[in-house]
Amino acid sequence: MSFLFDTYGLARPALFSLDAEKAHELTLSSLKRAHDCSLTRRLLTAQPTLPCTLMGMALRNPVGLAAGLDKNGAYIDALGNLGFGFIEVGTVTPRPQPGNPKPRMFRLPREQALINRLGFNNQGLAAFIGNVRRSQWRRQGGILGLNIGKNAATPMERAVDDYLQGLEGVYAHADYITVNISSPNTRNLRSLQGEDELAGLLGPLREKRKALADQHGRHVPMVVKIAPDLEADQIDAIADVLHRFDVDGVIATNTTLSRAAVQGLPHADESGGLSGPPVHALSLAVIRRLRSRLGPDYPIIGVGGIASGRQAMEKMQAGANAVQLYTGLIYRGPALIAECVGALKTRDQSVR
Repeated sequence: MSFLFDTYGLARPALFSLDAEKAHELTLSSLKRAHDCSLTRRLLTAQPTLPCTLMGMALRNPVGLAAGLDKNGAYIDALGNLGFGFIEVGTVTPRPQPGNPKPRMFRLPREQALINRLGFNNQGLAAFIGNVRRSQWRRQGGILGLNIGKNAATPMERAVDDYLQGLEGVYAHADYITVNISSPNTRNLRSLQGEDELAGLLGPLREKRKALADQHGRHVPMVVKIAPDLEADQIDAIADVLHRFDVDGVIATNTTLSRAAVQGLPHADESGGLSGPPVHALSLAVIRRLRSRLGPDYPIIGVGGIASGRQAMEKMQAGANAVQLYTGLIYRGPALIAECVGALKTRDQSVR
C-alpha cells in the first residue's frame, strides 16, 4: 500500500475545513499534479488485481469509479493510477452549463454522507472529448465509461436529441456508455425512468448505436443508470424495457431523495441527492429486484453507499457483477479501493 494512501486520514481534517466543492476541486488538482511528477506518481500507484469480465470487457478488478467525481474527464490518468479496475467520467451534456447555484455540496460526517445538487455542471461535449482523447488510460489497457445526460435548458420533449448527440460524440472514445436518467438535480429528468418514456428514449438510441457500430466497426456496450427511489413495479418495468431495447447493462443506483436515515442532522434538509452509506440498503434492494427480473447473466453494476470492503461484498451478494465508489473515497481515501478488491477476492476464493 502506498505511503500517501495511508496518510489520507491526516489530510482529511484540512480538506473538511474547506467548502465541500472547493475541497473536491483541490483534491483532484493536487492528485493530477502528483501524477504528473514521475517521483510522486510512484507513491500513488496501486494495482490490486482480481481479473474479471464485464459486458465482454476484461477488467483488472471489479471495483470502479462512479461518474460524477470527474465530470469533465480531466483527471482520468491520475484517478486510474489509484487502482481502479474501470473508471467512469461525466456526466457530460452537449453544451457547457454551470449547474445549480453554489453552495451545492454538503457533508454529513456522522453518516459519512454527502448531499449534492450540482446539476450536471460541465464544460460541454467538445471539451470533454478533448480531455478523454488526451488521456492515456485506455491506451494502457484501462476500461473507460463515458456518462451522458441532457442539458437543463433542453425541454423534456426533446431530451432524446441531447442523448443522441452525446452518444454520437463519445462513441469512438468509450469502452462503454452510460445513459444517465436518474440524477435528481436536473428538473424532471427522472421522469425518463417511466416505462413509456424510457422506451421512447432507448428506441432512438438503439438505432443510433447500430449505425455507429457499423461506422466504427465495433460494438460499444450501453448501460442505463437508475435511481434508488423506485417501487418494485417500476423496477420490473425498467428491467423489461432494458431487455426489449438490447441495453447491455444497468447501474444501480444514483443518489436518493430520501432523508429517512439522516433526519435531524446538519444539512439534512438541503435539496439534492443524498449519497454515502444511507443509500446502501436502498441500492441493495434495487439490485436484488433487478437480478430477480433480469436473470442470472445480465450485467449489473452496484453503486451507492460503499464505505467498506464488507459493503462492496454485500453489493455482489445482492447480484452485482461489479461495483463503483464515490462518496466512500471522500471519507476513506484511496485505500478503500484495495480494501474492496481484497474483500471481493476473499469472497471469490470462498465461492470456489
